[in-house]
Amino acid sequence: MRIENSFIPVRGVGEGTERKLWRQGVTHWDAFDPSAVGAKTGERIQDFIDAGREALDTGDARFFGERFPSNERWRLYENFRDEAVFFDIETTGLSADRDVVTTVSFHQGDETTTLVRDDDLTRERVADLLDAPLLLTFNGASFDIPFLEQSFDLSLDAPHLDLMYPAKRVGLSGGLKAIEPEVGIERDRPDISGMDAVRLWREHERGVDGSLETLISYNREDTVNLRTLADHVTRELHRDVFEAAVE
Repeated sequence: MRIENSFIPVRGVGEGTERKLWRQGVTHWDAFDPSAVGAKTGERIQDFIDAGREALDTGDARFFGERFPSNERWRLYENFRDEAVFFDIETTGLSADRDVVTTVSFHQGDETTTLVRDDDLTRERVADLLDAPLLLTFNGASFDIPFLEQSFDLSLDAPHLDLMYPAKRVGLSGGLKAIEPEVGIERDRPDISGMDAVRLWREHERGVDGSLETLISYNREDTVNLRTLADHVTRELHRDVFEAAVE
């Protein structure tokens, strides 16, 4: 599903009105006729479409991030998939006040980059790699993003899609590693957990050979797998939300 299929960001257009438009054949902005709804609503929809086209032409994802309800932000994914950044952090614990970020992996397009504490993990590098139209995480709204913002004095304002919530909408509950087998993801190291990531960093600090390499591999796998999960979840939501309404 694409942004151009959507009318729900418009004031006065709820799920029911949007589904009604779809059932009437108005499944894309190109098909919209203001006479399909009341005059005021029709004017607001047309204004949104006009502004939305301009935002798409300029790649302004923030325009849509500010207007789509948070539970419908998954609709931005198809439009901005190629430029989207998937990321995941590892830390020494759960508190940004007491603990530190050890590694951060970023996946964009076909490239994956990992930054490591005491090496290249700096505020400037993090900010640069998160400069994208759409950010995707798993449980990042409550952990990864606030942890990074506090640790590196950042303010991340790009639209953010926390995949944990749309995953629940399609029946995928639990942590990332519990969900992955259900969408066909197999890990090279399925027995490593977040607690192991803390242990691996501590071992690295003590000079244990291979610890950092294993931690980096685990962190990168977390990040790359998010794209597969995003593809699956948005495909299922497209079927449940859009296709089910127009059939």
